[in-house]
Amino acid sequence: MEILWWGLIIVSFILGFVGVIAPVIPSVVMFWVGFLIYHFLVDSDTLTWMFWMVAAVLTLLVFLSDFMANSYFVKKYGGSKRSEVAAIIGVVAGMFIYPPFGVIFVPFVFVLALEFITTKDINAAFRAALGSLLAFFASSAFNLVIYILLIIWFLLDAFLF
Repeated sequence: MEILWWGLIIVSFILGFVGVIAPVIPSVVMFWVGFLIYHFLVDSDTLTWMFWMVAAVLTLLVFLSDFMANSYFVKKYGGSKRSEVAAIIGVVAGMFIYPPFGVIFVPFVFVLALEFITTKDINAAFRAALGSLLAFFASSAFNLVIYILLIIWFLLDAFLF
């Protein structure tokens, strides 16, 4: 039976990594599913309280990075406060409009349209929209690093400590 549990853990971790490029899959949730399967069905004594604390903090960082990256890059590329909000709304709407690519293109279109309507300058609008696109890639790269750290910590805690 333990082989089945390990299979599910591995599948949940793989789905977590797939979620980086297919944002419809909630990556961080998939990693937690794997951790919880291990804890409750394989070995409830191995994962330390420090593992759970670090995993919780890193999970919080993953959630915050998506919003902070959008805000930072849209602002850096000349977008208004409203465009920052439009980018965040676009990420959420994009999950449902055209998954999985909607989270990339919908914020871009939202920011482009809002900035163009506001400024009537297509170049400025395009730069701000480009910021939302860069935010997605920066956030994805950051999340990938966090997920790798979570897996390494999990493996070290489960097998070495």
